[in-house]
Amino acid sequence: MCGIIGCIGVKNAPEVIYEGLKRLEYRGYDSAGCAFLSHGKITVVKREGRVEKLLPLLKGLKADMGIGHTRWATHGLPSDENAHPHSAGGISIVHNGIIENYLPLKEDLILKGVKFLSDTDSEVVAHLIAQNYDGDLLKALFKTVKLLKGSYALMAICEDEERIVVAKNKSPVILGLGDGQYFCASDEPALAGLADKISVLEDGDFAELTAHGVKIFDESLQPVSREVSPNLAVCQSLGLDGCPHYMLKELREVPMSIEATHKAFNSIEAKLSKALKDVTRIIITGCGTAYHASLIGKRYFECFARIPVECETAGELRYKNPVMDANTAVFAVSQSGETADTVEVARLALSMGARVIAVTNSRLSQLTRLATVVVPVASGPEICVCATKSYTGQITALYLSAIVLAGESLDGDRAKELLKIPPVCRSTLESLDMRSLAHVCASSTGVYFMGRDIDYAVALEGSLKLKEITYIPGEGYPSAELKHGTLALIDVNVASIFIITDPALAGKSENAVEQVLSRGGKVAVITTVKEVKERLSNKLQVILLPECDKYLSPLVTAVAIQTLAYKTAVVLKRDPDKPRNLAKSVTVE
Repeated sequence: MCGIIGCIGVKNAPEVIYEGLKRLEYRGYDSAGCAFLSHGKITVVKREGRVEKLLPLLKGLKADMGIGHTRWATHGLPSDENAHPHSAGGISIVHNGIIENYLPLKEDLILKGVKFLSDTDSEVVAHLIAQNYDGDLLKALFKTVKLLKGSYALMAICEDEERIVVAKNKSPVILGLGDGQYFCASDEPALAGLADKISVLEDGDFAELTAHGVKIFDESLQPVSREVSPNLAVCQSLGLDGCPHYMLKELREVPMSIEATHKAFNSIEAKLSKALKDVTRIIITGCGTAYHASLIGKRYFECFARIPVECETAGELRYKNPVMDANTAVFAVSQSGETADTVEVARLALSMGARVIAVTNSRLSQLTRLATVVVPVASGPEICVCATKSYTGQITALYLSAIVLAGESLDGDRAKELLKIPPVCRSTLESLDMRSLAHVCASSTGVYFMGRDIDYAVALEGSLKLKEITYIPGEGYPSAELKHGTLALIDVNVASIFIITDPALAGKSENAVEQVLSRGGKVAVITTVKEVKERLSNKLQVILLPECDKYLSPLVTAVAIQTLAYKTAVVLKRDPDKPRNLAKSVTVE
């Protein structure tokens, strides 16, 4: 989940690495560091905290090559000592991933007299490369990775050689090819504006970057070619467009996300229809927000196409010996396309003969390259760690996929209803006032989100958003289950937020509202049903959203729950863009 970047042949490596790390900071921001080679000497600078803390340390440094790292801590607390790069014997490395067998390797090195300066699993790699080094850094890296178990994207430099060497296994690495300038990084955004062309490494690959070019090698260290494609990553401005936080900026881009995803879907409709032919069963999987979008997708497929659908978190599904065959379609949902558990489910599904449909916001990810068909989520880069516009993009992609499976036209009624939603979201964002409810949440010891049917899936996401960026404990819960335990937790210090969008189920949900009120709990309702507001507004706070089709209501209620989480974080003076302990792309198990 860390971000790594390397460059060679550039005029100002410290500037390139720093800017690249800023664009990769969504992958981790516990600490950051860089290593630069100039005139046969490596200079390392690293600090606990955000990437910006490196800026004063980089002043005056000059080099044409270097590597950098922004960390999401797995082994060892965030600290200067645990920050990357790690060094040994004139060699410095950066690492994204987890070395699962680092402890026995470390114990063996300690017995040989090696002294460790950090608590990380990654430092083991630096010492192993140093021990294996005999004048050829690539061969030393090759020997080292044979000893490693786990996931890694590794970059290494050495004081005796003018090159960067790279190794990849289950963690992403993209190479950037420019005019006398060459780059490697975890993700496309870091290479935007730097390289004309890119190439994606496969698991087991090695690479060598020099000022003269890039060479790629397979797992046996034999030369190999990988597809080269144009670098389509746009050098997105890190500006906030007048917003105080990226989360708010990206919330305002939700309508665009829906529109762009709808437009992008047209290009894959025929291919998806062919891939889903004769499918008798669907499994939808994802993690976190992607799983919550998957739950909504389940309702779409079942209601539109009348086909059985299972939905489960990828981290559970992959270890359950699932039943899949040639008539099974697995929809793997992941914003980054690199979520470790989701990618492994896709591999498992393919090995069992199933068809894999990737629903992702990343065109060059592992998931994209594995998939039978890719359903694009055209949300654009999302800098804020918690998902906003990518969530609504995923819901849109699954809605359209369900229409295709049902044999309906993209010019039909359901698709036309979808086109009405972006303007509704825009007007909602402009008029929505969550300040009062945000203060209620901020002063509560816990917040429960509740709903029935499709609203329950939204309730799960509402709870997750609030927990992610405000650190207020809570839960998403089916309102029908309130009496089966959760009611015991209700008191005057707890807030309950009910989501009601289906007129047919409104009365049932209102019964649950009354039960919370009778126990002294604080209650608010978010609804698209006018009659609900009429019946309840004299008892509690009711936030009325525009009326819409119940199947598309998650796109509108998403705007409300995300705005509520954002406003509550602001009240509590939390950073909504970079919440503690979290990172955007979960590439480790």
